[in-house]
Amino acid sequence: MSIKCAFLFPGQGSQAVGMGEDFFNHSDIAKQMVADATQRTDIDFEKLLFIENDDLEKTEFTQPAILLVSAIAHKLFEDAMPIKPVYALGHSLGEFSALVSVGAIDAIDAVELVNLRGKLMAKACAGQDVGMMVSLGLDDEVVEKICETQREAGLKVWPVNYNAAGQIVIAGIKPDLEKLEPILKEAKARRAMLLNMSVASHCPLLESATAPLVEKLSEVLRDEFIAPVVSNVTAEKYSTKAEALELLPKQLVSPVLYKQSIAKFDDEVDCYVEFGHGGVLKGLNRRATKKPHFVVSDMESLANAIEEISKLG
Repeated sequence: MSIKCAFLFPGQGSQAVGMGEDFFNHSDIAKQMVADATQRTDIDFEKLLFIENDDLEKTEFTQPAILLVSAIAHKLFEDAMPIKPVYALGHSLGEFSALVSVGAIDAIDAVELVNLRGKLMAKACAGQDVGMMVSLGLDDEVVEKICETQREAGLKVWPVNYNAAGQIVIAGIKPDLEKLEPILKEAKARRAMLLNMSVASHCPLLESATAPLVEKLSEVLRDEFIAPVVSNVTAEKYSTKAEALELLPKQLVSPVLYKQSIAKFDDEVDCYVEFGHGGVLKGLNRRATKKPHFVVSDMESLANAIEEISKLG
């Protein structure tokens, strides 16, 4: 096909009990991937994904659950429509799902990897009252300046996710984030709200997690990229194991340049295909691009995406 697609993968915050269940109920491949992931990690993914529980909100479980569902969605799409993306892009955790989609990591190896990543992040944040806050309606420079000024005053707060125009997520110590809320509102933020997050992602508080992650990455990464991945750290493409080994540890402590990545490469694609639950990235992309955006989250949306993309080609 001549259609040029970018493959997109969501991160933490997209999770929900029941995600992936339709795939599981209708696909032997999905059943096998769930079974393989369970065997590898000793996490009961059927229980984690399909039965009400508290573990799904804990980062060491959230991350492998989201990645597994995204990998299943991509595998079923790939089997039905063997299309090579122009590039793959993930939001935070989603960068690891993106690596799966281009062949740089085996899916079950990646489930194990991000389970470890979640544990390392939780350990780095242990004993600290950490959190994340979303700011809506302010320019990047305003939020950056506010955070810089407050860090100079002793607060631990950093802008970490550049999601969309006027939407930035800030990470840090929760009481410091709470002090930030009235300051952001005084600057005319439409909203400043704490998020339901158990870690403070993409900031210096996670420095201790980087070295152990490198060791595991070295074991599981392959130099077999069928397409480039866009780095959250640089908003540039990479396509080698060596580059991934340099960039992925930095991703833990560096801001996610999601909106910059979409803006930079939008001209290269005809459409976006998002794999996983929730359509979070479709929401972020609404004001950033006019290109068609398909979400593959269950069997019906899989069939719809295949049909509509075929028409574009």
